[in-house]
Amino acid sequence: MGIPQTISGFCRDCLKPAVDGPRRCRACGSPRLLRHPELDRLTIAHIDCDAFYAAIEKRDNPELADRPVIVGGGKRGVVSTACYIARIHGVKSAMPMFKALEACPEAVVVKPDMEKYARVGREVRRMMQDLTPLVQPLSIDEAFLDLAGTERLHHDAPARTLAKFASRVHREIGITVSVGLSYCKFLAKVASDLDKPRGFSVIGEAEAVEFLREKPVTLIWGVGRAFAATLAADGITAIGQLQQMEEAVLMKRYGVMGRRLFNLARGQDDRKVHLNDEAKTVSAETTFFEDYARAEDLVPVLRALSEQVSRRLKKAALAGHTVVLKLKTQDFRIRTRNRRLDAHTQLADRIFREGLSLLERELDGTKYRLLGIGVSDLGDAAVADPPDLIDQGAGRRAKAEAAMDRLRDKFGSKSIETGYTFGKGKRGHA
Repeated sequence: MGIPQTISGFCRDCLKPAVDGPRRCRACGSPRLLRHPELDRLTIAHIDCDAFYAAIEKRDNPELADRPVIVGGGKRGVVSTACYIARIHGVKSAMPMFKALEACPEAVVVKPDMEKYARVGREVRRMMQDLTPLVQPLSIDEAFLDLAGTERLHHDAPARTLAKFASRVHREIGITVSVGLSYCKFLAKVASDLDKPRGFSVIGEAEAVEFLREKPVTLIWGVGRAFAATLAADGITAIGQLQQMEEAVLMKRYGVMGRRLFNLARGQDDRKVHLNDEAKTVSAETTFFEDYARAEDLVPVLRALSEQVSRRLKKAALAGHTVVLKLKTQDFRIRTRNRRLDAHTQLADRIFREGLSLLERELDGTKYRLLGIGVSDLGDAAVADPPDLIDQGAGRRAKAEAAMDRLRDKFGSKSIETGYTFGKGKRGHA
């Protein structure tokens, strides 16, 4: 594919055209020029809010503007996010808090306010939906968008529409976003990470193979630390090496993942942007201020978390087919255990009993700093909790739970407790 002599582009600040030539906008003097030969043809975007939690805290407290900020769960917790000043010092998301403070002792630590972050996330999401109905959220602060066919609606090309969106978020919400624009989801997400914060990067189809050639295999979606080590043991560390290999060879070595390696190494990704992509799990977890090993400490928390999961399922009219238990040891090792049920459930009683059975096998003296419970393989609530012919008490417990739900709806979630949680759920959580 040939590159045209005149590369289309515009200034991200004033939106005036910026063709070949000066490094600054002739109209406003801004250096934030965007030029690319495929700019007017690309429609798949990935939008990621910059240091989302920390950015909101800085917005709400101007005294933090020039200071390193870590949003996290206190001494016993981990880093939820860190501003870019703190990141320069080596602070990373999911880092234990004590390590983060060793790396950046002058940082200001702010306790997470998830309700506030969710509220701001919804504001950003509504603005995304003003651009296109095809918005696929990945988390509270990022999403894929497909802007194909929106030119008539916005009277502009997708790239300029996205630049206007980024300016609007900054102006109306007070945080910044980074945009990646490409022809497929894989490279749109890669592009959004190239020039953070306030970035806008473009990866076109003509350059994709060359762009990927020197990149590490860990850039490929699904290649984590463990699989990267497997590839390295086979002498594969760069995507360019995958580009030289046949699909059949990769599949023989790595199964279904081999096909993904073959396709993504060549910039081939036919995944569509799905409207309101459904959640795959519903879960709740907590990190303790102290490490616990005994059932009398862990079981009440498991029950309370099971009730949280149940409330979320009922509110969303969902049910789960597999119960998943999550534990983190005092040395930060994760243990995940799961059990598939004979039918979908949304009952706290069922989730708790299955979780308790899984937990009891892990009560071997190991101390835990985190406990979580959830369900996966979600389905519609209409198929949930058929009569149990084996457990004769299940029906009575389900009726009791429904009665408790009605009381909680009327008088609040703390208005009634079970014997597991009453007077026992006061342990400190990070």
